[in-house]
Amino acid sequence: MRVGSRGRLRSGVAERLTRRAVRALPIRVLLPDGTALGAGGPADPVMRIHRPEAFFARIGASGLIGFGESYQAGEWDSEDLVRLLTVFATRVGTLVPAPLQRLRPIFVRRRARAENATSRAARENIAAHYDLSNELFALFLDPSMTYSAALFDEGADDLERAQHRKIDRLLDATGVGPGTRVLEIGTGWGELAIRAAARGAQVRTITLSERQLEYTRARAERESLDGKVQVELLDYREARGTYDAVLSVEMIEAVGADHWPVYFQALADLLAPGGRIGLQAITMPHDRMRASARTETWITKHIFPGGMIPSMTAIQENAARSGLSVADDLAFGPDYARTLDRWTRDLAANAGELAALGFDEAFQRTWRLYLAYSEAGFASGYLDVHQLVLVPAA
Repeated sequence: MRVGSRGRLRSGVAERLTRRAVRALPIRVLLPDGTALGAGGPADPVMRIHRPEAFFARIGASGLIGFGESYQAGEWDSEDLVRLLTVFATRVGTLVPAPLQRLRPIFVRRRARAENATSRAARENIAAHYDLSNELFALFLDPSMTYSAALFDEGADDLERAQHRKIDRLLDATGVGPGTRVLEIGTGWGELAIRAAARGAQVRTITLSERQLEYTRARAERESLDGKVQVELLDYREARGTYDAVLSVEMIEAVGADHWPVYFQALADLLAPGGRIGLQAITMPHDRMRASARTETWITKHIFPGGMIPSMTAIQENAARSGLSVADDLAFGPDYARTLDRWTRDLAANAGELAALGFDEAFQRTWRLYLAYSEAGFASGYLDVHQLVLVPAA
């Protein structure tokens, strides 16, 4: 990686800031010349920087995006990636000195304001992740193909059972049963729709993913529920009708902050009198959400284009503007860390099959970092996940 004179200056600043940031952390950062940074002992996670010049140049050029891209390029490694990233996540607000944090808007990349502005743009962003390959997701998801936080029973470790427990709790909380009219915004691979239909509900589920549409339609037909499950390629902004239950599991993160008011108004408008909204959402602290609202991140650049994780404050404020209030709230972030740990281990166990599908080493490193980064967020408490019931405000 070539570095010009300005790049060398920024690289030097990045190196000094990195050395300062890690000096008190319970980690060890090892450089090729034998230098060891950090305050970690033998039992603490180790980060091995193979190519320091390239590593610091990337951080100097693009901060945390560069940190991630340096891992993608194989310039650093860790045998305990989740624990390493958990240390960083726990101290994310203090790694950079406070005076320099005020300069952040000058150096970070800005997000495009037109993200998800049209149905076509939203569909392209969804396709970039969810339409990669159904076979890819099958390598690490449980047999139900559920791609969201599981809810584990105490002492239990069966992932599929934990996913069913999460779904059934949401269906129970929103009164889904025989004759219930259900709208699901964000189909996934159809497990929620199938389980709702098996209860006797009439389900309409909408998605922007063509692969998920095909998969869910075929599954409903295979299980003789196609008369109970209607699957459509449709943007939530174009949905019409009223429903006894409107369900949306970890879809709000793909909406984009600029569109949250429209999203919550759609939830309210689609709800029949006496109905209930079931919303499952990943959340982050409100101050961190505001700080990153207009910033491109490694995740939005490489994993979820157009995405934005809300805070509980943002959810409550947007819900209130649409005449909705929170009637029930279950937070289970530690269960998401467990879910991600299972996904990571299963994907690693199937690395050979992943390569056979045509996903190269760079892709595998990208997804290894994505899953570890996410698990660290929940393990540290920086991220949480909430299963909410929304109702019209009294």
